Amino acid sequence: MIKARSTFLIAAVVGAFTLGGCAHHPSNAQIGTGVGAVAGGLVGDAVFGSTFGTIGGAAAGALIGNQVGKNSDGYGDRRGHRHHRHR
Repeated sequence: MIKARSTFLIAAVVGAFTLGGCAHHPSNAQIGTGVGAVAGGLVGDAVFGSTFGTIGGAAAGALIGNQVGKNSDGYGDRRGHRHHRHR
């Protein structure tokens, strides 16, 4: 029963991101969030074997995937914000 719930949860997350991506070309941050959520959910389920582990893994994976995607999109690039001293 728990496996069925975990599978349903993962399918729901993937479906939500798939439908959200239909509106426009998704950014790397959005793709990273979806992929991270699915991967994290699978890892959380494998490691902890519970619904809580699946949800926690999906949440952690989504956060990590989002940050990796943002860096790929260039949002994490701080080079343009440095202040240079002129001598």
